[in-house]
Amino acid sequence: MGTVALKWVGSHLMAGVDSFGHPLVVGSWPERDPEWAGLKPSDLLLLAAASCSAYDVVMILTKQREPLEGLEVTCEGEQEAEPPYRFTRIHLHYIIRGKVKREKAQRAIGLSEEKYCSVVNTLKPTVEVTSDFEIVT
Repeated sequence: MGTVALKWVGSHLMAGVDSFGHPLVVGSWPERDPEWAGLKPSDLLLLAAASCSAYDVVMILTKQREPLEGLEVTCEGEQEAEPPYRFTRIHLHYIIRGKVKREKAQRAIGLSEEKYCSVVNTLKPTVEVTSDFEIVT
């Protein structure tokens, strides 16, 4: 179980810390700069899904002694046009680097998305989650 903390520091800007004390800036400061000064909360959700699953995939492929040299994950989310802008679809694209066997990569991703990744499995009952992958040697 983890506990995070968030503090509003003014305007639309917040500072958060994760359960290990790592800091994170969330939100924007529109009076000073129209650009985002921190991460959008909705992007944090996508990053959480991508990083949770990536962690699992790396661990699974490493345990299988596959020659994994790198992993990148892009995560795209589609949201409703009206508030509360609920996510309706999330797609994860894995780029696996190394001479990893295709079946092993597919199995690792499947295990993550169906069994191990708490973020993806929390989203799945209400959000369509899809994925694909490519192997780059």
